[in-house]
Amino acid sequence: MKNTFGNSLSVTLWGESHGESIGAVLDGLAPGIKVDLDYIAEKLTLRRPSGSISTARQETDPINIESGVFNGYTTGTPLTIRIPNGDTRSKDYSATRFLARPSHADYTAHEKYHGFEDFRGGGHFSGRITAGIVAAGAIVISALEQNGIYIGTHVKKCAGISDGDFTDNIKEEIALLSKKPFAVLSDSVAEKMETAIIEAKENGDSVGGILETAVVGMPIGVGEPWFDSLESSLSHAMFSIPAIKGIEFGAGFGLADMRGSESNDPFRMKDGKITTATNNSGGINGGISNGMPIIFRTVIRPTPTLSRAQETVDMSKMENAVLESRGRHDPCIVHRARIVQDCMTAITLYDAIATRYGTDWAVKGL
Repeated sequence: MKNTFGNSLSVTLWGESHGESIGAVLDGLAPGIKVDLDYIAEKLTLRRPSGSISTARQETDPINIESGVFNGYTTGTPLTIRIPNGDTRSKDYSATRFLARPSHADYTAHEKYHGFEDFRGGGHFSGRITAGIVAAGAIVISALEQNGIYIGTHVKKCAGISDGDFTDNIKEEIALLSKKPFAVLSDSVAEKMETAIIEAKENGDSVGGILETAVVGMPIGVGEPWFDSLESSLSHAMFSIPAIKGIEFGAGFGLADMRGSESNDPFRMKDGKITTATNNSGGINGGISNGMPIIFRTVIRPTPTLSRAQETVDMSKMENAVLESRGRHDPCIVHRARIVQDCMTAITLYDAIATRYGTDWAVKGL
């Protein structure tokens, strides 16, 4: 299985949803980065389920750093994070062992791994594995912020209800979003979104949405013109997050309805620096950062596990069947996925910067 992402900085994910533990290995971090366990725990809290809009599975996510940190700082060697699993109910999945859950990885995993896969709670394909991404990503986010690079994601749309847009005060908005368990720019829409999620849950259904991410402070000139362009690297990273089915940068698909005179971002001087009057390109030209905020949006599909009967097949009997889910699941994961998106963005950008400026850039500066 391909479980490692990145070049100068790589992250490897391991573990299964109902196994003893899950975790991540970060390799390529500069030595001397401060590691704050409380900060990591704070970020994990944003991923953790909360209230009636989330799964009933409750994990405390204790953090065990087993290598790569000494006296509170990274050593530069592989940093291993282990997070024990606690609140597992594997018996929920035994009766439906061979019933492929629609739009899950059950069928494809069964075919690829010849029935040897850990099927409990989705095994290695479970969203539970993203806790490792968040724990690792929190360390990287902290390193980026020490160098003036800030990342924030908000729920742009959920259950058909839209949030506002990022303004010219993105850095301040990112700071506010980082403290919100339900990350929206306009607090008035949060309650509406949560009500819609609960309504779907009461009907045995689920909802999806759109996440919008902004990055400010990114140095100019990072990225490659073709296969490691910032768009392609970020897209690769985002599609590694369960449930993401689409991505767009800047004006995105809206560019199809514009003329070139509308979509182009005119260059101009401001405070002695080159900038652009608009940002339809989302901060990237030719695959390379141009100094404007990087803006992109992802589509999060509705949670495929439902509290209602669904048509499927029995993979052992090779016959049609009906699945009635007994496991615990989220009626919506959009609000929980935003911190995962932040963390994968951080890992991707750190890697791209290190590719250009060297491994030690985060400590020595650009």
